[in-house]
Amino acid sequence: MSKAEEAKKLAGRAAVENHVRNNQVLGIGNGSTVVHAVQQIAERVKQENLNPVCIPTSFQAQTDLTIDGADEVDVDLNLIKGSRGCLTQEKIVAGNASCFIERFKEPQGISSTRGTPIKVIPMAYVPVSRAVTQKFGGVIELRMAINKADPLFDGVHKWSEGNTAIKMIPGVVDTGLLISMAERVYFGKQDGSVNMREKPF
Repeated sequence: MSKAEEAKKLAGRAAVENHVRNNQVLGIGNGSTVVHAVQQIAERVKQENLNPVCIPTSFQAQTDLTIDGADEVDVDLNLIKGSRGCLTQEKIVAGNASCFIERFKEPQGISSTRGTPIKVIPMAYVPVSRAVTQKFGGVIELRMAINKADPLFDGVHKWSEGNTAIKMIPGVVDTGLLISMAERVYFGKQDGSVNMREKPF
């Protein structure tokens, strides 16, 4: 297992150990690190006879706790998610959770480097691309999400102030920006340690 993958595993296990309780309704995300959290939940079910109800991001439901991974996170625990094309489903589950916990590997600090996914309806990708470029500049990259029907844009590097402006553009379904939604983020470090940061108030 690579050091990066080990960091994901450590963060996922810490989140499950600290927050999963018996009889909770758990939201389970689509990120690449989710497998480690699910494995830890399964171990605790066997060892402690827990009885959780797990809701994947493909279903909308009220949950007690959602555990997922993030693509990027800033100092205020705002998140960028959705690089795999599941950003709308992930936000629905996160928005219906009483407690939303993220896991993140932290190889070089926390910053925005890769842009923001924007989900659009297919017929709108040209005018949306034009509008986003005019408002924010940068380079827009069109890609089809794997196993998803709608195209995604990458290339927006502003966070909270950009989220509302982008969503007001006709044809935009949603953005990969999760503003003020995460209560805690666990950072798996390559040295084997795990840091936890709570949402600033």
